[in-house]
Amino acid sequence: MIEQTPLLTVDLLERIRSRAAGYDAENAFFAEDFDELRELGYLKALVPVEFGGLGYGLERVAREQVLLAGAAPATALAVNMHLVWTGVAKVLHDRGDDSLDFVLREAGAGEVFAFGLSEAGNDLVLFGSTTEAHPEADGSYRYYGTKIFTSLSPGWTRLGTMGLDTTSDDAPKIVYGFIDRDGGGFEIRDDWDTIGMRASQSNTTVLDGARSPADRVVRRLDPGPNPDSLVFAIFANFEILLAAVYTGIGARALDLAVASAHRRTSLKNDGRSYASDPDIRWRVADAAIAQDALLPQLDALAHDVDALTDHGALWFPKLVGLKVRATETARQVVDQAIRVSGGSSYFAGSELGRLYRDVLAGIFHPSDDESAHSTVAAAWLGTPEQDR
Repeated sequence: MIEQTPLLTVDLLERIRSRAAGYDAENAFFAEDFDELRELGYLKALVPVEFGGLGYGLERVAREQVLLAGAAPATALAVNMHLVWTGVAKVLHDRGDDSLDFVLREAGAGEVFAFGLSEAGNDLVLFGSTTEAHPEADGSYRYYGTKIFTSLSPGWTRLGTMGLDTTSDDAPKIVYGFIDRDGGGFEIRDDWDTIGMRASQSNTTVLDGARSPADRVVRRLDPGPNPDSLVFAIFANFEILLAAVYTGIGARALDLAVASAHRRTSLKNDGRSYASDPDIRWRVADAAIAQDALLPQLDALAHDVDALTDHGALWFPKLVGLKVRATETARQVVDQAIRVSGGSSYFAGSELGRLYRDVLAGIFHPSDDESAHSTVAAAWLGTPEQDR
């Protein structure tokens, strides 16, 4: 990666960090963070200059997200959902597909996009849907169903979603489209009362006839695994930017562990700091070794997306591998940091205690551990004999 001055300055990150505990305690949306990031133009980072954006690539934005997550994981996770859609549109635009250029134009003009794809019980993720997509005579669609984990619920103006069309002549088709907040036809439930990532306010969204105009219906795809470029673009941006968030959590936890080791002293060792204790040194070293593996892979895969590198069928194993490695490593590093820091991290106001709760969310993001291992196994071993 070419070193560049971060868009997120030290002063801004400190302001964001100073508010994180309050948002968490109050289970409140990160409103002040959101305003500052919008004013900075951060939500336009992946939007090309010709569409009114900053023109950054995924590699640079992933690094910025590492920094943001180190200050406030829930803020970074929620902002991710907007960045994913702009990243998807950019990936397609860079490859000659203008079907989501309206996302770039509208994001460049200040619209905020949210990710409304997740459904309870849908372990097919992008390859199936429990939401109904009803076609209208003018080519538009109305959606009926329940979406979970809709981050940015208080702030989005556009929602990218999908549902299953079972009534058209060529049905079934998974239909991707975008709805406007002003268009109605949905309810946002006030149900985000979780143990971590609280400021993301990822409320449940009930779609009850929400309309995607015909010119905002971007794909009608066969259910099941699909080579369509939209599927690749979603996977690539979602997994890489998600990995960036958890890489940032691990980096912050390691910094806190180091600071704690130097600050804490031991009576049984004549008042010396725990930084001299061999067991503590081993734990910090173990965390640092694990953490050190993440940035090179994050940089490499994000760079390859920007460079239009063709990994063919290996793209998906690489992407899910990065996601699992980042989320699992972050949990390992936070756990070691907790052990290094002692009982003070068990208090609700502890930053490490909050990171411990936030990092748990990594288990639930797609691709989950089981799905990722299945994807990688298929790449290396082929289809199981009983499925042939």
